[in-house]
Amino acid sequence: MNFQPGYAENPDPRCPVVLLLDTSGSMSGQPIDQLNQGLVTFQQELSQDSLAARRVQVAIVTFDSYVNVVQDFVDFDQFNPPHLSTTGTTAMGEGIGTALNLIESHKQLLRANGIDYYRPWLLMITDGAPTDSWQNAAQMLHQFYANKKVVFFAIAVQGADMNTLSQIVPPGSIPPQQLQGLAFNQLFTWLSKSMGSVSRSQGSGAQVALPDASEWVVGT
Repeated sequence: MNFQPGYAENPDPRCPVVLLLDTSGSMSGQPIDQLNQGLVTFQQELSQDSLAARRVQVAIVTFDSYVNVVQDFVDFDQFNPPHLSTTGTTAMGEGIGTALNLIESHKQLLRANGIDYYRPWLLMITDGAPTDSWQNAAQMLHQFYANKKVVFFAIAVQGADMNTLSQIVPPGSIPPQQLQGLAFNQLFTWLSKSMGSVSRSQGSGAQVALPDASEWVVGT
């Protein structure tokens, strides 16, 4: 029922990554412009890695007053960076829950097609604090992380509520990382290299050495 012919043509294991992006009103102007450019950089950089381009799958979920699945999972050669705009408040809790459910349903699809997969990544970028209830979503995320179902990164743009982000990030995970200015291009170059490393690793539980993040993380 869920069989998709594309998987027969490319039976490689997949590296799913969800980009969970804050598109609330406070991201308007230069922040959203630079974020949109970062998505283009991600597409350009990863396309140059032929193995990663076969294995990485990307989905994009945005959160403002509402949560939108802007891009469901696609193989990277089908990924076209969207042009995001901003509005409203910050439904971060709902965004996290939506992203985790998207990952779970996609894993079922991969299994139905006989495709192995690496542990999915969820990378969240925000410049604010949740305006909805986030505690249940954080608990769900902590459970996913404890059960080795997801790798989570929280990227804080200037203005983000670091205290709340520290509670959302699962215990034992990498703490929230603060972005240097609007260094989205450097962040997405790092993400491209990271996904390249994951796509070459041995098995879903393998420890992957991540590339240097000093070009975009504050204080490194």
